[in-house]
Amino acid sequence: MARVFLTTLNAKFVHSSLALRYLRAMISNTHEVVMDEFTIHDPAQHILGRIYEAAPDVIGFSCYIWNIEEIKRLLPLVKKIFPDTVIVLGGPEVSYETREFMEANPSVDVVVIGEGEGSFRDFLAVLGDRTSWIRVPGICFRNAQQVIERTGPGEKLVLDAVPSPYREDTMHELHQRIVYFEASRGCPFHCQFCLSSIEDTVRYFSLDRVIDDLQRLIDAGVRQIKFVDRTFNLHKEYAIKIFEFLIQTKGITTFHFEITGDILKPDIVQWLCTNAPPGLFRFEIGVQSTNDITNDIVQRRQNFTRLSETVRNIKESGRILQHLDLIAGLPEEDYRSFQKTFDDVFALRPDELQLGFLKLLKGTGLRRMADKFGYVFMDTAPYEILSNHCLSFSDVLRLKYMEDILEKYYNSGWFKLTIEYLMRHCYESAFVFFQSFSEMWNSRGWSRIGHQPLDLVFRLRSFLQLEGFFDETLEILLHADYLLREKLRPRNLWWDPEISHGLQLHLVRSLLVENNQRIELTDDRLFVKPHHLEKRIVIDRAAIGAIPFLFPDVEIQDAKRYYLVYVYAAGAGTANVYLLHDQVVEERDDDWLMVVKP
Repeated sequence: MARVFLTTLNAKFVHSSLALRYLRAMISNTHEVVMDEFTIHDPAQHILGRIYEAAPDVIGFSCYIWNIEEIKRLLPLVKKIFPDTVIVLGGPEVSYETREFMEANPSVDVVVIGEGEGSFRDFLAVLGDRTSWIRVPGICFRNAQQVIERTGPGEKLVLDAVPSPYREDTMHELHQRIVYFEASRGCPFHCQFCLSSIEDTVRYFSLDRVIDDLQRLIDAGVRQIKFVDRTFNLHKEYAIKIFEFLIQTKGITTFHFEITGDILKPDIVQWLCTNAPPGLFRFEIGVQSTNDITNDIVQRRQNFTRLSETVRNIKESGRILQHLDLIAGLPEEDYRSFQKTFDDVFALRPDELQLGFLKLLKGTGLRRMADKFGYVFMDTAPYEILSNHCLSFSDVLRLKYMEDILEKYYNSGWFKLTIEYLMRHCYESAFVFFQSFSEMWNSRGWSRIGHQPLDLVFRLRSFLQLEGFFDETLEILLHADYLLREKLRPRNLWWDPEISHGLQLHLVRSLLVENNQRIELTDDRLFVKPHHLEKRIVIDRAAIGAIPFLFPDVEIQDAKRYYLVYVYAAGAGTANVYLLHDQVVEERDDDWLMVVKP
């Protein structure tokens, strides 16, 4: 029996490693296993100390593009402290160009290639006999003469034969963590920028196994489960049964799926839009490009018209959050073509739009074709594009600056009303807005400093004033975006509503009567102290042009003056906003205010 230390460096503490949990489940009956997860930000001395305390015979690292550089720096230190301990690496970052990797990293004794549970188990079974390592399929290793040898490929596992990575006695490890989960392995598509294209068969865990594991995680109260299946909706009936189970099962857990939008059948969309509780599901849909020439080169087949219909129908239901992905830098997509791709996808108004950049991953077809398209990319992980023959480094930089603005102002959800107004009335192209704003942002040096929420407001105001678009409507929408994202009434406002206390109180009384509200600022009397009002209420004038963005179904009467009343009731989260119009009001100049009905 060997003492095995399994570890990885997650990008963030909130993440958890599915790979380590599979390996632990596979070998824990025959070996003593210690599993410990770190982050890429943990000091090397801290990690070394934890490994030292475990005193392992074997140390296993799970390697990805986000942690391989940190692991490579850590390996020589581990080997100095444990010269006789066998260091084993696995994961996608070492499963390709493996011999070259081991030559460059002499501290590594063994690399498990591809699907690792079976190969790692078989390797540990002959750990003490180096002459037997050559008979273990799916590994690359150094023999006694320090010569690197590689065995044949490992066999594909029957998935249900792999023990569950989520045993009852491990649930405490997942408190406040994101849990990664798979119902299948493999992908039928052949996108040349993706490692999943290498394995074109799809294998499924049994539905009973999947539901049993999900039930255990939901009962444990994990906050989010992310399915890592490359195309969750590939098998229609299988996907529906999992959706049905999750909808019927009560808990606090939310679920993230990678969905192929153009093959999601309309009847499933309709069923989800009718039955899924709001907020339970989140769909990630990879669009990547709408350029047909580009998609043909990377062997990505998609029907964007059908995908768009799916996205719009889901959005209209308001039940499922949608995250759409783009990749800048794909073959034959220049700056102008990418602008069209961006505008095509932004027009769908996803909840989040990720502007990603092509990574020439080891093992992918596009990396092998890099010279054909003039790719210049980073030599180390994440191997991100610097330029190609139709996208210059200057273009890439401009898109990088734009990505930052997209994250701050769109994906944050903080400026929904303002941006929607700009798209309808000021800019024909969303790309032009984000690109222009990002250029000003960078020229002012704002990319090098931190930002508070109000800073973001003032910088957008400055930009819109410079562009000549700023008016009363945009000002009121900026007020609304700011007030609606706050959980408590802001102490300081940058504007003066210019509304008398008497009118404030009357509008609040109207609100209480018209909406039958019981807000914790009055006991339904005619008299209220002003300081009670100010703690829970913000009243702002309502520009006529802003009202349709807050209340699209309200018919405006030009003869009336409208006001927006933001109410921060105790325990209600963010503010509720109401639309009211003025009436005849009298004021008194003492500590009390009185409403006089007309």
